[in-house]
Amino acid sequence: MRLVLVILFVLFCHWGFSQSKIDSLQKVLQTEISDSLKVLALTDLASLHNYTNLAKMKAYANEALALAEKKGYVWGKILAYYQLGSYGSLTGDFTSAFKYDNLSVEAALITRDSSYLIIGLNSVGNDYYDLGKYDDAYRYFTDTYRLSQKTGDSLFMSVGIHNVGRVFKELGQYDRAISHLKIAGKISALINDETGPAYTLDELGDVYMRVGKYDSALEMLTQSLALTRKFQIGELESRTLTKIAKIYSEKGNYDLSIQYSDSVINLHQRNGNSYGMADAQLGKSRALIMQKKYDQALPLIEKSLITAGSLNARVLEVRCYNQLALLWENKGDYKKAYGFFKQFKQMEDSLQNNEMEENLLREEMKSVTESKDAQIATLTQKEDQRKLELKRQELLRNVLVVATALAAILLVTVYRSGQRRRKINMLLLQHQEDMERRSEELEKLNQVKDKFFSIISHDLRSPINALAGLIDLMDKGAVKQEEMPTHLNELKSRFNHTRTLLNNLLDWTLLQMDKINLQPAPINLYSIVEENIQLLGSTQGKHLNFKNELSPSLTGFADANTINLVIRNLITNAIKFTNDGGTVKVAGKEEGKEIVVSVDDNGIGIKPEIKKMLFDKTAPYTTRGTANEKGTGLGLILCKEFVEKNGGRIWVESEEGKGSTFYFSVPKA
Repeated sequence: MRLVLVILFVLFCHWGFSQSKIDSLQKVLQTEISDSLKVLALTDLASLHNYTNLAKMKAYANEALALAEKKGYVWGKILAYYQLGSYGSLTGDFTSAFKYDNLSVEAALITRDSSYLIIGLNSVGNDYYDLGKYDDAYRYFTDTYRLSQKTGDSLFMSVGIHNVGRVFKELGQYDRAISHLKIAGKISALINDETGPAYTLDELGDVYMRVGKYDSALEMLTQSLALTRKFQIGELESRTLTKIAKIYSEKGNYDLSIQYSDSVINLHQRNGNSYGMADAQLGKSRALIMQKKYDQALPLIEKSLITAGSLNARVLEVRCYNQLALLWENKGDYKKAYGFFKQFKQMEDSLQNNEMEENLLREEMKSVTESKDAQIATLTQKEDQRKLELKRQELLRNVLVVATALAAILLVTVYRSGQRRRKINMLLLQHQEDMERRSEELEKLNQVKDKFFSIISHDLRSPINALAGLIDLMDKGAVKQEEMPTHLNELKSRFNHTRTLLNNLLDWTLLQMDKINLQPAPINLYSIVEENIQLLGSTQGKHLNFKNELSPSLTGFADANTINLVIRNLITNAIKFTNDGGTVKVAGKEEGKEIVVSVDDNGIGIKPEIKKMLFDKTAPYTTRGTANEKGTGLGLILCKEFVEKNGGRIWVESEEGKGSTFYFSVPKA
């Protein structure tokens, strides 16, 4: 019985809308049937309505859950939880979806049934994906893959690899995303999964769209749409149409973009999906704004905002306010645009604050699933024992009736299955080690992401808020003419700091993503130093003496752009920690096969314990300068990585109270 239920449960996501199936199940419910069959029929009806009538989907799922709880059917609760979790995802209530899918995992652990657990783990992974928690989504998707591999479930092995590819797509690792998606597609083909190619083509189209290959993306998405409609995959059709609309908008064909958006709106309207309709209206409004049809775009955004508020879809609500700010900015009404932008920022900050509550919920769930791996191992062992026992019983029942013909058929079937499994295993073995390595890289990428957004939220907000405040005061006439120089000097100082920060952030991010290509060539170090002294000497507010003591004949062999950044950062650092009236000196000399450049100051110096932290990539150190200048600690880290990529080395000598000298080397030309 349990095996039959699981098979039907897996098939739910592949069934299209069928009125005859609905009519048949409704007639069954009116007859005298057992409670277990009634639960199954109710969850089946919920599944059949998942893209046609969301209100009925929820009603049937709740009725199934109530009956399963009353009768103590754990399997029934799992099926109902799955449908309620799907309902939450479809309506934008991702918190509700997360709750029901976690309940499904807990119930699956109680039943010790691997099939239920695999589906639950994958659903929770999708919830984390929808919430933008890609590190947790990756963990659950890889758990789905590993458990499926242990139990021999080829379908969910393909699903797990496919979903890992989606995570890499969101992190901008497009080559890795394509690799995983294609492997999942190959497994789908081997197991004759008819609907698998539609999902693969949809995600590949999304990847090509994000890298600007719009024609390739349209080809992929068009093929996916044809398969989606052929097999009636309700969840995929609106997603694919939305992506096609976005591509035409990016290509500047706004009329076609609007036509596809209207198709999505009509589709969700027929299905009663208010959230999907609001999301599609918001996408359509952007194309209308680009066409300067503001009077048509505004009602659509306002409708979406009302729907988002009624559904408590906070992410959609934030996007609505951002779209309103864009609309009024394009219309030239900057006052209204600023007002909506403030509401957008306030709601965005509120969502960031709510992240603490989400983290608490995640920690609570970790305590529930902390022993999951051990339970999975035990579950797998018991599953193997159960399969062994079933095989023994089957042998005893059939040993007297097995004929030669049946044996021959069985041998052929086993041979074909073994051939197919060997092909799958060869594919998986080729990528097993690669997945583990990429898991570590993903962790590093998340650390880079966290550091990047931490710096942006703390260091970019201040100058922007200061500028907004000054503009607001000027708009109200509250700034006197004689006060303007003081305010302008303060803004100039903040702007210089922000410009340096942005340059370092962009260079650092490109470096972490291996997007910087070095082009070594002979470079004149004297000229580079002289240009930076002229630039930095004119923009800093201190009265310092600058000396360029490099010989004009010193020529290094390195990438000019990255070495220019190194010199600029080291001079900026010396300025920051040198008192008014001090001296910053740059010198250089040949030592063997390299040139050693030194940036010397007579500033405040560095404590010995701080010197060890200056080039630590994992914990950037920063402190305020002698004129209260701010920093992020990225400058010296960038210097170290760029110098080393050019084949050199970097170090510092300093004595507290007497100044510091930073040295770096480059190969001679």
